[in-house]
Amino acid sequence: MKSAYDEMLAADQQVRAQYQTYQRWLAQQPHELMQARRAEAEMIFRRVGITFAVYGAKDEDGAGTERLIPFDLIPRVIPQAEWAAMEAGLAQRVTALNRFIDDVYHGQEILKAGIVPAEQVLKNAQFRPQMMGVNVPGGVYSHISGIDIVRAGAADGQGEYYVLEDNLRVPSGVSYMLENRKMMMRLFPELFAMHRVAPVAHYPDLLLETLRAVAPAGVNEPTVVVLTPGMYNSAYFEHAFLAQQMGVELVEGQDLFVKEGFVYMRTTQGPRRVDVIYRRVDDDFLDPSVFRADSTLGCAGLLDVYRAGNITLSNAVGTGIADDKSIYPYVPKMIEFYLGEKPILNNVPTWLCREPDDLAYVLAHMHELVVKEVHGAGGYGMLVGPAATKAEVEEFKAVVKANPTNYIAQPTLSLSSCPTFVESGIAPRHIDLRPYVLSSGKQVQTVPGGLTRVALKEGSLVVNSSQGGGTKDTWVLED
Repeated sequence: MKSAYDEMLAADQQVRAQYQTYQRWLAQQPHELMQARRAEAEMIFRRVGITFAVYGAKDEDGAGTERLIPFDLIPRVIPQAEWAAMEAGLAQRVTALNRFIDDVYHGQEILKAGIVPAEQVLKNAQFRPQMMGVNVPGGVYSHISGIDIVRAGAADGQGEYYVLEDNLRVPSGVSYMLENRKMMMRLFPELFAMHRVAPVAHYPDLLLETLRAVAPAGVNEPTVVVLTPGMYNSAYFEHAFLAQQMGVELVEGQDLFVKEGFVYMRTTQGPRRVDVIYRRVDDDFLDPSVFRADSTLGCAGLLDVYRAGNITLSNAVGTGIADDKSIYPYVPKMIEFYLGEKPILNNVPTWLCREPDDLAYVLAHMHELVVKEVHGAGGYGMLVGPAATKAEVEEFKAVVKANPTNYIAQPTLSLSSCPTFVESGIAPRHIDLRPYVLSSGKQVQTVPGGLTRVALKEGSLVVNSSQGGGTKDTWVLED
């Protein structure tokens, strides 16, 4: 495989324009100083409690383990013109996806037109029949979307951005984007005097503005809360962080109750009506009287209040139908169907294993493909063919054959790399980007950049924090 596109260096080893000032600064920094800064960052992150729980992992005492997400000191830098094109593509994509979800739960025009196969939607585990005919404020289902973007291409090419997947249910990671920026400004204030980096600190304000804008009709001063599954959830730090940053209450299911068609939270001053719930709890656990009866994470009767229009859930119930990996291949057609436009951001070519011809191709070429579960997340339930042994490929073939509708496959992209500070010094590591898109029905907003995730293992293409990946600050230059 040809070497990947490098974000900092062109094929002739010339430094790209957006990195020139930074690279001159970096060349003057002693290795020992950078090591000391990295140790300082780790100490601060640990003190603040910026960790995530690792599912299934136990320490010596049998307790669940928490892990720091490694933070890399070298930023990923995006020029303004590149960001402007990406931002337009993100707004277009999220608008079309929201139109699709609204259509699925109302007229189903795209299914009648045969553009998306009806059984792909109606038999999907993420389809919620309880949402049929339910109107949500502004027709917006995914108020907070995390769209994963990669740049692929060879070192001697231009590199092209692709959308790898859409996260529309409960996208996580934005707290790391904010904390990474704070850390860089603390460790290297001089860099922000040398570069005009677009700010991201206003994200919590934009988030609160978005949540307030989608409150039920007639509510002028909405009460917003963040609903968390609790402190043992892997993203609990983020739930608490965002509630604190927005100045709203962090609640668990046991703090909420339904009375006379409205949702209330228990407070020391007595019950208080809630108008908007930014929920970080999956559909299945939201209302034990409708979904999983054994759930203690939600609030009984919540869905009735929601269907009556007396509470807004963000993101909406049933949104997962649009971030299923088996629906992803149809997004470019959705953009054309609903908006009458050509997609600005391209999809990665995708084989659907439910299709016999696609399945045959995937089984024959699995050693060179990336194969993923349609509902998989966090880098689990997938095979990276070129990095797998023959035995692992054969084993995965058997798994896919047993349940082909559960899998898709994509070519193994040559993800772009970015210089990264590792033990041996500065070396290229593969990266992706998750920008966060906020939609209220009145406007679509994106803070510049997003969360850059980096595969810290040499040659690895898996950036997920659960698989040992780290994160970087993402700079969009305003110049």
